[in-house]
Amino acid sequence: MEKVLLLHSSCEGQTIKILNHIEQDLGEPYQCDYIDIHSEPKIDFNGYDRILVGASVRYGHLNKKLYQFIEQNIASLEQAKVAFFCVNLTARKEGKDTPATSAYVKKFLLKSPWHPKMMAVFAGALRYPRYNFFDRTMIKLIMKLTGGETDTTKEVEYTDWQKVAHFSHQFKTL
Repeated sequence: MEKVLLLHSSCEGQTIKILNHIEQDLGEPYQCDYIDIHSEPKIDFNGYDRILVGASVRYGHLNKKLYQFIEQNIASLEQAKVAFFCVNLTARKEGKDTPATSAYVKKFLLKSPWHPKMMAVFAGALRYPRYNFFDRTMIKLIMKLTGGETDTTKEVEYTDWQKVAHFSHQFKTL
């Protein structure tokens, strides 16, 4: 049985939902453990065959704790079977949904000392009813400026699950 460490930096839970989907795609003989990097900055990677880091963008930025986590764990992240994915709403648009075309991944690679060998970008979810007043107002403004959904009574999931499944398959062959 292969042990897989699924690390996440999630704002609203879509990153964790994507990790759950990946765990299901991996199936047997993989055993997965989840850790929130916001609560455990230093992690023991011993005993894991593969590591996957998923992080979401909020207001145009990945969480600063992601970068702190990378700095504290750079040696372990440099191992061969480690992958990274970024979740953001901009990835709902064609042409902004790959590591090569994502402004957030480009910014990540400039700021981070770690450059993962395998990366992906997935569209996230818009959860207006769950947001507080400030977040709902700000996200609505951003969506209006970028041609997205502005009906604050809606929840919209933009994640392309086939793309996630394809990434899961690639992760198995790392």
